[in-house]
This record gives sequence, structure tokens and C-alpha cells, in this order.
Amino acid sequence: MLSKKYVYSFEEGNATMKSVLGGKGANLAEMTNIGLPVPPGFTVSTEACTVFYENEKQLSEEILVQLQEKLEVLEKQTGKKFGDKENPLLVSVRSGAAFSMPGMMDTILNLGMNDHTVLTVGQKTNNMRFAYDSYRRFIQMFSDVVLEIQKYKFESILDIYKEKNGCKDDTELSVENLKDIVEEFKNIVRKEKGLDFPESPQEQLILSINAVFKSWNNPRAKAYRNLNDIPHNIGTAVNVQSMVFGNMGDDCGTGVAFTRNPSTGEKKLYGEFLVNAQGEDVVAGIRTPKSIDELGSVMPEIFKQFVECAQLLEDHYKDMQDIEFTIEQGKLYMLQTRNGKRTVHAGLRAAVEMVEEGLITKEQAILRIQPKQLDQLLHPNFDEKTMEQAIPLAQGLPASPGAATGRVFFNAEDVVRESANGEKVILVRRETSPEDIEGMVAAQGILTSRGGMTSHAAVVARGMGKCCVAGCESAKVDEELKIFIIGNERIEEGDYISLDGSTGKVYKGSIKTVEPELSGHFSILMEWADKFRTIGVRTNADTPRDAKAALRFGAEGIGLCRTEHMFFDEERIPVVRRMILSETTEQRIASLKLLLPMQKSDFKDLYTVMEEKPVTVRLLDPPLHEFLPTEEKDIVALAKDFEISIERLKETIHSLQEINPMLGHRGCRLAVTYPEIAQMQTRAIIEAAIEVMKEQNTTIVPEIMIPLVGIKSELDYVKSIVVSTAEQVKEEMGSSIEYLVGTMIEIPRAALLADEIAKETEFFSFGTNDLTQMTYGFSRDDAGKFISEYKEKNIMPDDPFESVDQDGVGKLIELGVKLGRTTKPSLKIGVCGEHGGDPKSIEFFYKTGLDYVSCSPYRVPIARLAAAQAVLQNK
Repeated sequence: MLSKKYVYSFEEGNATMKSVLGGKGANLAEMTNIGLPVPPGFTVSTEACTVFYENEKQLSEEILVQLQEKLEVLEKQTGKKFGDKENPLLVSVRSGAAFSMPGMMDTILNLGMNDHTVLTVGQKTNNMRFAYDSYRRFIQMFSDVVLEIQKYKFESILDIYKEKNGCKDDTELSVENLKDIVEEFKNIVRKEKGLDFPESPQEQLILSINAVFKSWNNPRAKAYRNLNDIPHNIGTAVNVQSMVFGNMGDDCGTGVAFTRNPSTGEKKLYGEFLVNAQGEDVVAGIRTPKSIDELGSVMPEIFKQFVECAQLLEDHYKDMQDIEFTIEQGKLYMLQTRNGKRTVHAGLRAAVEMVEEGLITKEQAILRIQPKQLDQLLHPNFDEKTMEQAIPLAQGLPASPGAATGRVFFNAEDVVRESANGEKVILVRRETSPEDIEGMVAAQGILTSRGGMTSHAAVVARGMGKCCVAGCESAKVDEELKIFIIGNERIEEGDYISLDGSTGKVYKGSIKTVEPELSGHFSILMEWADKFRTIGVRTNADTPRDAKAALRFGAEGIGLCRTEHMFFDEERIPVVRRMILSETTEQRIASLKLLLPMQKSDFKDLYTVMEEKPVTVRLLDPPLHEFLPTEEKDIVALAKDFEISIERLKETIHSLQEINPMLGHRGCRLAVTYPEIAQMQTRAIIEAAIEVMKEQNTTIVPEIMIPLVGIKSELDYVKSIVVSTAEQVKEEMGSSIEYLVGTMIEIPRAALLADEIAKETEFFSFGTNDLTQMTYGFSRDDAGKFISEYKEKNIMPDDPFESVDQDGVGKLIELGVKLGRTTKPSLKIGVCGEHGGDPKSIEFFYKTGLDYVSCSPYRVPIARLAAAQAVLQNK
């Protein structure tokens, strides 16, 4: 029986084998096979990494045998022998996962060097200085990445010798200096590890491969995978490649170049090189590199060959390439190519221009842009130069993207006041509530110490396009003393902090922000995306401002208007509170009559902005206690305004408090208990639509959504109120307006009984935030405390409040769609939870057959692009 293959020569692989050889190994194989000058080598596969972990972090005997076989092949290819004193083979060792991953083990160069081979290398090249320079580099790199001895211990020795000998650059150090430095470096290893630096090249190689595999699970690598949705079980590969030297003299060099500018996307070679240097010199900043264009003056023939190779690689891969190269004694070697990382601006320009050049299709251009990257185009970002001096304070959850800087204030009133005075302000709270809306509007950004990715702060901030870091539990917030403490740092009211809502990082002090710009390339790509997508994209919007922003980004309607957010205006909240505190139905109706023109005005404004596009209005959803004050001074003021005793008001507030508000007196249950609230809201919706239709000469079909239905008879009861009120308004106003009545499916029971519920509805909208809460039994405001641990320990791959849980919640959605359309084949079905803006969830909704997704205004472009990609990826 043939044994499983774990080690591949470059000639045995190709670009399609990324999952086995990693991105780097697959590209080295591909470059070898298309005839580019690539130093020979081999790749230890990602499957070997899996075996390594199954074998108690040791290479198996089978892998070791295959490793020796490929070493022998490499020896034949190069005419050199590993560890040989006469003609030694030296190699580089590089990690290479299927996805490019910062945080993995760094490169080791010159492996195979020891006290014997250094002399041979010096004699064969007639350059003893080069040999000892290569040896000290190897000891330094190996000690850093394999033995885990901190870099600065070696760099400080280097600095001492340069200063002592009056050298500006390390290239000026003499052979004797370098010999002494080698001995000093070995002494550091003895002191730090209690052992001699390994002389055996075989031992060096095995220790290095082990180090690469171990680095797969280091904290930095795991954090990067979590952030970028990369699976933890795919492992990394290891590339072993024969060394070529850029530091043998002035006819040698090394460099890195992109086939297009990674910042702007311009079609022009962009990169740097150094003469007489090794690869890490370019990136380490030890010497100042020269622009790649200057290579044309220094080595014109080499430059011409490199330009041809670069163009060949871009044409071959049909994407911008990031290329590493070395020049050894007047000969060019290509060490690596990969699809170049780029800004979203550069990505859009390159994708659109490559279509115009005929290099790729529109479909390929659409698939090339990661939807979440578009966030960078729609929100302010920190200035890169200023970020170099930024002082990190804490890490929270990246609840709403963008960058914000400002003075800290701890309540909405202070934020509104300071903002009106021209200050840039950050609202800091333990958690936000609907009472904080005005402060959230006025703030540059929001920081909370509690709550998750779908907490009140996160959802509202995303709707506003406002930067938010939530669930920053290391911040101990004291709203009464108006301070928060992180470790030894005490931040007081008026101090500056900065928030990065895209990463969840909190920084001390003020950091300069830059406003985003939308390019023509963005519009072109979005136009292409819209032609391919089949699922509609609406927005969650409660105000004309949000609606206008969403329309600017291409929204096709409003999928969720939350009427409760309209009640927190300064002029309205007293009327709302009077209605809640009413002791009789008559008193409540009197207050509702005062609210009616306010609600109608809101809806008229929305209908005017949206014209004939659909607008789905959700009837009042949250429990009533959320509209009542919680702080003593506010309770005292309200009691005085309403001319009732403080004790009586406190009793009423206490009676309305709920032990578990999520499962309490809310949603359609409010309309069952207080039908007059649903009557007022229905009247406001229908009257507003009829008036705008007359004023604008347009056709509007209002969509009225009944929330939190779990029992069909609940829906029957509330729908009868909605329909009878709507019909009464139509008769009063002499209108034949059509309207739709639907429901949110956000209780598991509703999904299980969707065939029954569909009999009384014109549409479903899945409220995936609450559906996820109720399916898991997780509170979305508290889940942030443990979800990260679940992800870290591989209990769950994703936060179910960010990306829909397809195995559990997803089955309920699939069942709800199937049952609903069994009853009503033409039933319109959408989703209005925060998952409506998540690309992975959008692909699932597309496959499930939903008609539209609805998301925050600033996620509309992301949803449009993701919806197009869902079609193209599932052809």
C-alpha cells in the first residue's frame, strides 16, 4: 500500500493545490512550472501539520523519511550536500498557510550554517565577510523564531559593535567584528536557554519545521483567524528552498515589488530594493531601500528581465502580484509571488481597470472585492502616520466600523451640550438604552463596557454609521463619578480617547481621522453587482436622515422602521410617558391623540424620502418601562411635571419593570393589552401614506409589521385591529389605498407554525437577532462575556449574533420559508436582523430563497456586493 504523500518538490505541485501546499508553496510550484527562475525546493504539506498535532507535536517517522528523500532530490538539483564541509547546501525555511496570515512564524535564512560550513562558504565565494554576515543573520533569526529569544538582545550587540567601530550600517562591519558578534550571539543562546546553538543542519531543519507548525496556534495567529473567519483546523505548510544570496557583493541585491500600486491601484511597478543585502534588510528598515525604478539604472538588464517576469505573473494569475526577488552575482531569482494585499481603493481601481484591459471578467471583478472591506470607504479612518504614535488602552468588540476621537462624557445630556458647543465627544456608558439616543446622535463615537455585537449600542450605532466599540469589559465605568479605569489608566470626564470601531481597539488621547472618499470605480463595480444579484437589499431606517443615507448607498426600500426610536425626542417623551402612566383607557387615548400627529409627521417624512419604494413599519415592540426614567433626578422632575407624588411614580415604574424584558410584555403582547396603541400607529401610517400620495402624485403601499408573534390567534387579534383601523381611515379619507399586513418571525414557535401564520399575512420578515437569542437561550447583551471564549476553544466557529447560525437558527428559517410558501407560494419573505448585512449570512439567505435582506444604511453596499457574489459563487 502506498503511503500518504506529505512532502512535495516544487515540480510536483501547482497553483490549484493551495489547501495542501499553502499559498506560498502552491505559487512556488506554479512559478517553477511556467519556467521562471525559482531556486529549487520542496514543501511540507498542511496535512503534515495536522499529523504533527495528532502526534503530540512531533513529526512522524513517515514524514521524516519523506523529508530526507526530498532533501536528497534537492541536493542533486543543486549539486550541493546538506551539512557537507566541502560543498554545503544552505536553505531558507518559510511558513505558508492557504491564506496569507500575519502573525505566523517569520522566515529563517541561511539554515545549514555552522562553524564548519561558514568557512567553506567563505572560501568558495572568496568572501569571508559575506560568510560570517550570513552566519550571524542565521543565528539571530533562528534564535528569535525557533528558540524564542527576544530580538533586541541580538540587535543591541550589533548596535554596540557599530558604535564602537564608528559604523553607520552593518555592511561596514569587518570580518573580525562579525566573528566576534557570532560568538556573542552564541553566548546569548547559552545564557538564555542553557544549551549550545545547534550545529547539526538536520537538527536545525527539524526544529525549524516544528516551530512553523507550532506557530500555527500562537495567540497572534489564532486572533487573526478569528477576525478574518479563517478555520482553525486547516494547518500551515512549510517551504524549504535552496538559498540564493543577495549579500555577496555589489552585483547582488534583494527586493519586494507589486505589479500595481497597493495604495492606489495604479498600473505601475511599485516596490523597493537594496544592493548587497538579504531579504529581511528591506523590511526591517536597517538600511533605507531604493525605489524599484532605480534598479533600471543600477542593473538595467536585470530590471528589464524583472519587468517581464512581473508582467508574466500578473497575466498568469490575473491579479496584482506581490513579488519577492533576489539577485545573486548578476542573476535574477524569483523567491515568491502572491496576490498582493491592497487598500479597498486600490482593489476597486485594479478590478475595474483589469476588466477594461480584458484581463478579467466583470464576474471575476465582483468576486475579487471582499464585501466587508467596503466599510473602509464609508466611514472615517485614522491617519496612518498619526497611528504610529497611538497608545493602545483596551480591546473591545468591533461593534460598528469607523474611527472616532473626542473628549469623554458619561451621559447623553452632557454629550449633547458639549457637542452643541463645538466639542468632539465620545459617549462612554456601561451600556446604552433608548434614553441615550440624543447623546448617541451627537457623539463622534460610543464606548460601552457591556453588550455584544447586537446590543442596543451596536445596532443603533451601525444604523447611524457611527463608530462603536462595545463589550470592552476591561474598562470599569463609573457613570456617577464620571471616570473609567483600564488597568492603571484612569480616564476622567473631558479626557481624550480614540476608538477604532473596525478592530474594537481603544486608544489614549486624540488621533487624527481622515474622511472617506467614494470613487467612480466604486459606482461602476456596484452597477455590475446589481446586474447579477437576484435578492433585494433594503435598509433598517427610522429617520429621514438614515433613509437618505441608505438611498445614497443604493437601498431599494425600508425593511424595518422601528417606531419606538421616534418616541425619544425631547418634545415627545413627556407625552409618551403620560400615555404609559395613564390609569384609564380614556387617559391613554387622550395622550395617544397628542402623539398621533407626531407619528404621522414622521411617516410622511419617510414616505416623502422613499417615494414609491416599500417601507415596512414595525408596530411598537419594546416593553413600556424602557420609556420611563431610571435616575432619581429624572424621576423627581417627572413627578413634578405630572403633579403626582414621587412615591406613587416610583411604584408605577417598579410595577412596569420586567425580570426578563426580552421575554416579557412587549411586541404584539402590548397591542393585545393596549389595542389603542396599535390603532393610533395604524392610523398614523395610513393617513401619512394617503396624504403623501395626494401631495406627490405617487403610489404607496404601506407595509405594517406585527412583532413577536408566537401564537396564530395573537396575530389574528392584532391584525383585526390593524385592518379595521386602516379601513376606517380609508373610508374617512375617501381612499382606495392598498396596504400589506405581515409579521416578524422571531420566536422559534412562529417558524414551526409558519404554515398557519402565513394564512393571515402578506409577508414574513425574519427578526434574526431575537430568533438567535431565543434559539440559543443567549442574551445578546451578555453573550459578549463568553462568546470569545467559545470561539477560542473551538466550541463554536462564529459569533451567532454576527453571522447566522446555519445549523440551528438556519434550520428554523428554512422551515419557516418552506411552510410559509406551502400555504402561500407567492409569500414575500425577507430578513431584518443585523445578519442582513453579513456576507456569509446573505449567501445563506439567497440559497434559502428569501426575497430581500434589510440592514443598517452603511451596510447596504456590503449587502449589494455580497448578494451578487452569492449568485456567482452558486452558479
